[in-house]
Amino acid sequence: MAQDTEAQAAAAPAEPSAPARALLPLILPALVVGVASSLLFLLVSGLAEHLQGLLWENAPDALGVGRYSVLWVLVMLTVTGVLVGLVVWKAPGHAGPDPATLGLAAAPIAPRALPGLLAAAMLMLAGGPSLGPENPIIIVNVALAYWLGRRLLPRLPGALWPALADAATIGALFGTAVAAALVVSESLAGRPARGALWDNLFAPLAAGAAGAMTTSLLAHPSFDLGLPPFGQPHWGDLALALAIASATALFGLAVVAAFPFVHRVFARLGHPMIALPVGGLVLGLLGVLGGRLTLFKGLSEVAELARDPGGWSAGQFATMAAVKAAALLVAASCGFRGGRIFPSVFIGAALGLAGHALVPSAPPGLAVAAGVLGMLLAVTRQGWVSLFTAAVLVGSPAILTLLCAASLPAWLLVTGKPQMQLRPDGTAVR
Repeated sequence: MAQDTEAQAAAAPAEPSAPARALLPLILPALVVGVASSLLFLLVSGLAEHLQGLLWENAPDALGVGRYSVLWVLVMLTVTGVLVGLVVWKAPGHAGPDPATLGLAAAPIAPRALPGLLAAAMLMLAGGPSLGPENPIIIVNVALAYWLGRRLLPRLPGALWPALADAATIGALFGTAVAAALVVSESLAGRPARGALWDNLFAPLAAGAAGAMTTSLLAHPSFDLGLPPFGQPHWGDLALALAIASATALFGLAVVAAFPFVHRVFARLGHPMIALPVGGLVLGLLGVLGGRLTLFKGLSEVAELARDPGGWSAGQFATMAAVKAAALLVAASCGFRGGRIFPSVFIGAALGLAGHALVPSAPPGLAVAAGVLGMLLAVTRQGWVSLFTAAVLVGSPAILTLLCAASLPAWLLVTGKPQMQLRPDGTAVR
């Protein structure tokens, strides 16, 4: 019986591929969505960086206050909470849904909520809370693509537009279409197969490539941290990668487990003009404890850590990771609009560098990559994105094999566990 079943499965016809004439009409919409998504991302990021310079450099210099003094950190984070709270309270659509309920894939929301969401995201990025730009930008791009696409090209399926915008924004964020293709392929794995894989990836990949190329040509981003090159791997390197990835995955699971409880505390405050200022004050206290490197989304700060892997002790790296994790929990729970990937990269890198400080013979690039891999697996539950992000931070092809091996025990630790995403009722998504 089993042999008959296997023979029938082997003899089943493969899913037919779409003809080229069915895919060609998708190229132009994909390219337009890709370019537009990247331009919006660059605009929001540029405005936020300019505002950050005004708030954290020009303003304290003009007032004669230290840029990252205790007073200024507390004031800036609390004021950011007040301003974002006002936007969430008063803006049409209340700046979109609760960010704790969102992942990388976004459903279209009403266009009237987008200005408030953009304002809240820019204030957050400039003000110092530990969240990244990915979720708000994805939500805005998905909503705009869906709203405009259905009106301008109603013959195309409505589900196409969110997929294009999602892939385009991820391509723009990472500066490469590979990240977009990996995310889309992972999302397709949980759905019934309709056509060949590359037929389903065709339009999103075009959008991701357009978004990545636009970002690369205009902003020249680089995720390579410039760590010492990683040479030929050894058995000791494999053991190190397995240990660090698994340890950071366990740390990430502890953060994820605390998420519903921290979110519940802020939800009980009941109003954004209470929850967000209180959250801002707590983030200010954490910023004072952890120092300026634990503020903001974390990507520039990771690069600063990587420039001097021996500049801090293992205890200092671990303290920064713990403070950043607490700041991520608070910022994601109290209502700040932002994503969790970039702060998780900082946490994983800091824990990896703590491992390097404990074992100085360990290659710092491998330690950082393994730390980022484990943390992202726990927080995002996106295997391909975790591998890709960890690999591009080091820029060494030889490290990829070790990361693939290290991902296996780390995945066994995180699979089936709650994710860092909540349902509307506050329970964790699994």
